[in-house]
Amino acid sequence: MKNYIKNIIKSGFMVAIFLSATSCEDYLERTPDSIISEETAFQNFNNFQGFTEELYHAVPNFTLAYWVSAWNFGEDEIESTAGTFTVSYNFDRGNFWAWQAEQGGGVGWFDKGNASTTGGHHQKALWPLAWRGIRKANLGLENLHRLTDATDEERRLIEGQLLFFRGWFHFQLIQYFGGLPYIDYVLPSDEQLRLPRLSYRESADRVADDLRRAADLLPLNWDNTTAGRNTIGKNTMRINKAMALGYLGKNLLWAASPLMNYTETGSRTYDAAYSKRSADVFGELLQLIETGQTIYSLMPFAQKSNIFYTTGQNWAMPGGTEAMFRAPTTGANGSNYQISKQFMPLLISQGDATMFMPTANYIHDNYGMANGLPLPDDISKADPESGYDPNFPWKGRDPRFYSDITFDGVKVIQGSIPDQSQEPNRYANLFTGGSYRNLSNGSRTGYMSRKFVTLRANLYDNAYDWGTSLHINVPYMRVADIYLMYAEAAATGYNSPNAPSATFSKTAVDAVNVIRDRAGMAQVHSKFTGSVAEFIPELRRERAVELAFERHRFTDLRRWMLLIEEPYTVKTSVEMDRVGDFNTDDPTENRVANIREVEILKRPFTEKHYWLPLKVSDVSLYPEMYQNPGW
Repeated sequence: MKNYIKNIIKSGFMVAIFLSATSCEDYLERTPDSIISEETAFQNFNNFQGFTEELYHAVPNFTLAYWVSAWNFGEDEIESTAGTFTVSYNFDRGNFWAWQAEQGGGVGWFDKGNASTTGGHHQKALWPLAWRGIRKANLGLENLHRLTDATDEERRLIEGQLLFFRGWFHFQLIQYFGGLPYIDYVLPSDEQLRLPRLSYRESADRVADDLRRAADLLPLNWDNTTAGRNTIGKNTMRINKAMALGYLGKNLLWAASPLMNYTETGSRTYDAAYSKRSADVFGELLQLIETGQTIYSLMPFAQKSNIFYTTGQNWAMPGGTEAMFRAPTTGANGSNYQISKQFMPLLISQGDATMFMPTANYIHDNYGMANGLPLPDDISKADPESGYDPNFPWKGRDPRFYSDITFDGVKVIQGSIPDQSQEPNRYANLFTGGSYRNLSNGSRTGYMSRKFVTLRANLYDNAYDWGTSLHINVPYMRVADIYLMYAEAAATGYNSPNAPSATFSKTAVDAVNVIRDRAGMAQVHSKFTGSVAEFIPELRRERAVELAFERHRFTDLRRWMLLIEEPYTVKTSVEMDRVGDFNTDDPTENRVANIREVEILKRPFTEKHYWLPLKVSDVSLYPEMYQNPGW
């Protein structure tokens, strides 16, 4: 920590230019190397905003943080056998030290030895840039008194952004490492560090204070402010009131969750008081969203892919009206060079062989039927209640199964295949022994993900080529997540799935049904709505489906204290044989036989795995900066 939170010299400041998508050309005229005095840096809104904009660049884009897209560490995903260098590979084997560059890891978005806000995505990582961002936010807050040539609105915009980022960076750290020192001033470079670690809840309370103040200072839409008119139409990624409320509610829900409550009280239940506070904040936000006062809304299901990727739009930023908080993107074509090729088998060997695919257990445990009911525990058995038929396992499923998952028989290649010997690969041969089941560069599980990439991103349709301008950017937070977090907080805070919060008229069940209605599937079955105990598992299943592979699962399993419990420690494949005639028009009509799950690995987790280990160099600084239990 010492190397990161003391490495910005107070006497000089680097001005970074924000993305073209949210650029402030009128604010910034200087080069990134410009060194300017404190008086000049903070004297007016243009200069102070230029200083503040570097904080946006300190947000790591986990989608593009490395050559491979390893950001899911729950039981939701597994890499092909070529990916033995990834953080997820090491995490699956209990080696949580692998997040750190100094331990030979750091090949993801957690840590980098050469982290920089001005370099490309491969140089951006959470641990170093969070500390740098916290220091920079404090530096700005301590110099607010120098902002003399500014309106009240301009001062509020600057202060609100700085408070948001200070809270946001602290929250990103504590959700993985537990309570940490909350740094709310510029640490002198000539004093020894002795700030003690706070408890998780003490840290969360400090985050909440900053985010609440930020929400009260910031506008809902920068385009409606005088200052924002200088960049009108380019303000969608600027920090606003809705973002601050979203993270305030999330921070409070995390503080209420079983793991965090357990560290404070020894109880593995939700803390109702924190849940209620969270629900009321989310209710405040959803009321603003549903009355059209924000720039956010749920995307129609037919347009859902636009939340995660765009193509043929000159690398336009994905997200639409649903993405609330995203990392900035620098440069073009990063998706094509990096992650677009990692969701589908290489039909002919080309490029990086590391693939990432959904596990069979995650799909079978969560993606249920269109009537709202889950699959049976044993997928080889028919289930009269849900209508699941093991002979036709792809029939009648949750519509999100078809939008998110490539299963056996799906038509992948849409155009011509010059090499006719490859014609059988037009369809996903994901049955046992099929051509898509190469363990090194294909699917180990019998499934592939299509949520973040068009099916045409294959060797023959070439949807990952430069000319298609495929841009993938998975958001940190989106509107559907807000509804689901509200449902969780309202149910556990108000002790009923059928009670609304104090700030919003919808109940927890209503909120989940908003998401299910959007997908075109049945609402929550009455068998799950009678009590909180019956509702929460179904809510968690809903969250697993709607937010699948978006980097939420690992933290969710940890905060629910499920990560080290079976079946969440197991990763499996689906095995089956094709029988009968092959239907090329409708793969759900294809009959299979002998369908079953086979264990690929079991993760050797113990209670210490609920928190990541801190760096040895940091816990060696002074006794109050102690290591997490078990590490």
